[in-house]
Amino acid sequence: MSFIRSISGLRATLGDDLTPSLVADYALGFAAILPPGPIVLGRDGRPSGLWIEHVVVGALRAAGRTVRVLGMATTPTVQLMTEHSDAVGGIAITASHNPAPWNGLKFLDEGGVFLDATANSKLWSAVDQRSFPLSADQQSGNIELVDDAAELHIDRVLDLDAVRSAPKANGERVVVDAVNCSGSFIVPALLEALGYTVIRLFADGSGVFPHVPEPISENLTQLGDAVREHAAAFGVAVDPDADRLVLFDETGTPIGEERTITLATEAVMALGTRGDVVVNYSTTRAVDDIAVEHGYVTHRAAVGEINVVRMMQRVNAVIGGEGSGGVIYPACHAGRDSIVGLGLITALLRHRNTTLGQACAKLPQYEMVKTKIDLPQGFDLESLRLSVVTSFSDATLSTDDGVHAAWPDRWVHVRASNTEPIMRIIAEAPSRDEANELVSRVRSLING
Repeated sequence: MSFIRSISGLRATLGDDLTPSLVADYALGFAAILPPGPIVLGRDGRPSGLWIEHVVVGALRAAGRTVRVLGMATTPTVQLMTEHSDAVGGIAITASHNPAPWNGLKFLDEGGVFLDATANSKLWSAVDQRSFPLSADQQSGNIELVDDAAELHIDRVLDLDAVRSAPKANGERVVVDAVNCSGSFIVPALLEALGYTVIRLFADGSGVFPHVPEPISENLTQLGDAVREHAAAFGVAVDPDADRLVLFDETGTPIGEERTITLATEAVMALGTRGDVVVNYSTTRAVDDIAVEHGYVTHRAAVGEINVVRMMQRVNAVIGGEGSGGVIYPACHAGRDSIVGLGLITALLRHRNTTLGQACAKLPQYEMVKTKIDLPQGFDLESLRLSVVTSFSDATLSTDDGVHAAWPDRWVHVRASNTEPIMRIIAEAPSRDEANELVSRVRSLING
């Protein structure tokens, strides 16, 4: 079975479990748990998204819902158009960075935020029990086609204080790799509005992936080559639904996805409204250092966008995100957004008249090591948790998302995957050797 439902939504594979009936059931289940009102719908550009869009529209109309159809749109655009409207929910048709055979649905509440565990449980229950109240009216729900969502999204980014206060670029070249998906129009359009000259490497909107779609350095070698070939100021990569942002500096070198949220935090502290920050437990402590430098605190949340957003709302944070390239800036909307991240980071570069490489060199410097270990069936996770807590008793410990052990200049995070029988170990320290030492200590506990 190639069908996954989790707090991140629904994902399945073409030719297997990704069927019209599955899609319709989840669309109807979603309509069943929402109050009356319109629902926003967008798709990330994968070719399979076209038929999925038709199925979702039909199901929602059968439930008597008005559907606001954005067409190809980034997940952040769907979130923004849901949050800043009278919509009661939204659906993004996407499988995020999963390979081409995959597609799925991400579900949003009326605030444009992913469903939490309670709402997801209600959705799954509605689907499992096939509790679908269909409309008895002869007139089904309406379709509203929205063709200016990307422009509205760009306008909101351009109107952010931090972005508006920075001078325009002087035509510097920027290379864009949007994996030919939903970022293909909006990313170049934002950059051009900011004064850059855009070189579209993979941004034709066809939905055909030119490489493995996850925006990590080993999949982006052509972007680095293109930055060097065109003597570009920097390179931009996003995943298919454009909630993650990865940057390459002027030498064609990836700066590292952890530096996306770090630079965005520095931009907000330097140019925007200052305040506390929220990131997940697996994100670089460089963010903590920047917040402290400006007199504020970084709070840590469990891994997962919804967990970060909810904590941001509780502590009234001005910015948050995850080290995977996700930036959440509530002044625009409450979700990870590559467009917002790009607007903030480029504003910092223009304000300081510096290159991306120079800006990165001034950030707090740490080395991060990420690894995962296969767990045997029946592995005693609770025993491991207690062993880690005991072994790292000299650290500041948090146990609400696995175990996070932190010292003044280093940390290690140990957590079991929600979807695979693996243990993830992430460590950060001033040097790679020191980070590896933390990983080795955890490995020794797992191996007994």
